[in-house]
Amino acid sequence: MNENNKYEVIKELIKNDGNKARAALKLGCSKRSIDRYIAGYKAEGKAFFEHGNRNKKPIHCLSSETIADVVGLYSNKYYDANFTHYTELLGEREGIFLSESAVRSILLNADIISPMATRRVRRAFNKRLKEKMESTTNKKEADALLTKIIDAEDAHPRRPRSSHFGEMIQMDASFHIWFGDEKYTLHLAIDDATGMVVGGYFDKQETLNGYYNVLKQILTNYGIPYMFYTDRRTVFEYRKKGDPDTKDDSFTQFSYACSQLGIQIETTSIPQAKGRIERLNGTMQSRLPVDLRLEGVTTVEQANEYLPQYIAKHNAKFALNNNIKSVFETQPSAERIDMILAVVTDRKVDNGHSIRFDNSYYRTVNKEGLPIYFYKGTKGLVIRTFSGELFFSTDDGIFALEEIPLHERTSKNFNFKPTTVKPKKRVIPKQNHPWRLDNFIAFAKKQAHRAVLG
Repeated sequence: MNENNKYEVIKELIKNDGNKARAALKLGCSKRSIDRYIAGYKAEGKAFFEHGNRNKKPIHCLSSETIADVVGLYSNKYYDANFTHYTELLGEREGIFLSESAVRSILLNADIISPMATRRVRRAFNKRLKEKMESTTNKKEADALLTKIIDAEDAHPRRPRSSHFGEMIQMDASFHIWFGDEKYTLHLAIDDATGMVVGGYFDKQETLNGYYNVLKQILTNYGIPYMFYTDRRTVFEYRKKGDPDTKDDSFTQFSYACSQLGIQIETTSIPQAKGRIERLNGTMQSRLPVDLRLEGVTTVEQANEYLPQYIAKHNAKFALNNNIKSVFETQPSAERIDMILAVVTDRKVDNGHSIRFDNSYYRTVNKEGLPIYFYKGTKGLVIRTFSGELFFSTDDGIFALEEIPLHERTSKNFNFKPTTVKPKKRVIPKQNHPWRLDNFIAFAKKQAHRAVLG
């Protein structure tokens, strides 16, 4: 418009032999510039007033090849990454170093929106697509635009952080297609004060084993936290169906293990109350599947092997590092962790002085490896430690369990060189072990769903 205005003023000035001072005042320039404009007009006409950079790309403008690469890579390789993550991946894996705003602008111009876009951005994006649909007469193009219109999603609200590292650990599990075509559950734990992911484990479902693995990572790497904040899963607490009274809530084996470590557990049925872990689930669902796919992960074992490496990278980018005071207590020994993170099941001794567990029969043995026999009907607890060892706890103490084979390994009638096998000494927990029968029964008597042990 400015160029056209200069052209019209100078044209009128020459045509009517007007006043140069008035033309200079109208254009906001000097009389000398007016003389230059007149000379240029007579020599080149209207073309003189066009800027020299007209139809030329700026020197700092991205090339069409780079723009095509950014759109093509996102559409074919990094299609499930959000724009921030995609910008990082371009630099790490493709050697294309651009700002996040440049990548966002390129993709939005190509009618591509981030999977993590806010509601405001989604609404503006949908409005622009609808305007394009109304203006186009090509049905195929309109149908393609229609498929890109998406619904807005609610965002998680924020809440104040805790004061100390280890004061509150939020735990949750996310059921998602992390790799391949099958859904798995990622168990996660995040520190509320620092935003540091302190544990993660993949399993087929949300299980006690998954949370035990996360707890072991926390105990081994950091120590004993003050409190866990979780949802009301039966892994953490049990509520009698139809009973609205919270005083009848009963806690589970995970809670009993935490009580031995002095860890408090608080539960909630409101997702917004534990927004830190909910937002972490969203971030993981956006970023982690991309990395797992690029790393060629296809099994849950490979995913669990790669997860610590990813968590370290995640914490380096997102966790706060402002010297927040830690309230983690001293890390327990590996032996104590193995014993506390156990699964306990009540059993009775049968008429063969043995115990049936997991479709196998076991005999009780003492520290010297010698069998100990109990009367039929003797009650006790079968304890499977985190490492898989089996023990049997009764009022008389704690004993190891040794599987009874279906057939004898050797025959005294046909093995002519009999060998004397000395009983193997067993490492058995001390009498003050947390899973001792009387300790657990005292705890269980308070629980409505375990009244069978009373």
